[in-house]
Amino acid sequence: MKYIGIDIGGTNLKAGLVDESGLVLATQRMKVAQVDDPDSLAWTLVALTQDLCRAAGVPLDQVASVGVGVPGTVDIRAGSILYTCNLPLQNVPLRKLFHRYLPLPLYIENDANCAALAEYFAGAGRGSKRFVTITLGTGIGGGIIHNGKIFHGANGMAGEVGHMTIVYGGEPCPCGRRGCWERYASASALKRMTARAMADHPDSILHRVVEEHDGHVSGQSAFMSMRLGDPVGRQVCEQYIDYLAAGIVNVINIFQPDTLAIGGGVSNEDDAYLLQPLRRRAEQESLPGSRDRLTRIVRAELGTQAGIIGAAFLGKNKRV
Repeated sequence: MKYIGIDIGGTNLKAGLVDESGLVLATQRMKVAQVDDPDSLAWTLVALTQDLCRAAGVPLDQVASVGVGVPGTVDIRAGSILYTCNLPLQNVPLRKLFHRYLPLPLYIENDANCAALAEYFAGAGRGSKRFVTITLGTGIGGGIIHNGKIFHGANGMAGEVGHMTIVYGGEPCPCGRRGCWERYASASALKRMTARAMADHPDSILHRVVEEHDGHVSGQSAFMSMRLGDPVGRQVCEQYIDYLAAGIVNVINIFQPDTLAIGGGVSNEDDAYLLQPLRRRAEQESLPGSRDRLTRIVRAELGTQAGIIGAAFLGKNKRV
C-alpha cells in the first residue's frame, strides 16, 4: 500500500506519496497563502491526494490513508486542528470536512511529532526504542517516540521542549513565559545573537562574512566567521552551544532516550563545531549512568522530507 503525507508549514504546504519503506514517490508543493479557509484547506488536501496518485501512476484505491502534519495543537482523535499560530485556523474539524469529498482515512498530528515518527522508522532513530528529535528552526520543536508510538501526554501537548525555562526571568517568549529554551537556542536565537555581536563589534570578520552572503545574517554566519579565526564569531558559537547544551542535557535527564536526533538548518554544521561539543557536554553534565548506555546524539537524516514521511506514516503506524 501507499500513503499520502502532507506537511503544512508557515509558508509552504508540501505533500508526498510514500511507500511502505518511507520512499517518497512523488511530491507536490504550494503556497499556504492560497488556502484561506477551512473548507478550501480540506479540498486542497483532496486535490493534492488525487494529483499525487496521477503523477505516480498509482490508483487511488492503493492509498491506505492520508496524514497531515500541522504546526500547532491538534485533537488526534477527532481529527481537528485546535490552534496554529501560522495560519488563521482554529477549531477546524479537518477530518469531517475532508470526508465530504473523499472517504480515505485521514490522520492529523503536530508537525514536530511527524518529523520524529519519520526519523524513528526511516532515519536517525532506526533501531531505537526510546527516541527524541529536536528541531532547531524559528523555534525549537520536539518529538518523543516510545516503543514505536508518539508520546502525547495527557492532553496531547507533550514534546514542547522549546518552552522549558533555561534562564529564569530571561527574554520574553510569545508563549507568555520568560527565558524559554527556544529564545536562546533556536536558529532564530542564533541569528539574533550574531546580529548583536556585529553591532557590538563593527570591525569583526562577521561583517565581511555576512556581506559575502547576500547581506543576511544566517544560522551559519557565526560558524563561518569562527572558522576564519574570528574571536567574535567563536564567542557567539560558544555561547550558543552553552544554551543548546543546557536544554539537551535537560531533555536527556528527563527522557533518557537511546538516541536524540537534532534537525534543522543549524544541525548541518560540521560535527567538530556542533555535535562533538554537545556530546562532550551531555556526557559531562547528564546524570551518571552506564557508559555503554549513554544517549547517542546524532544529526537527523531526512531533512525537509521528514514532515512528509512522518505524516504519511501516521496511517501506517496505526496499522502496525
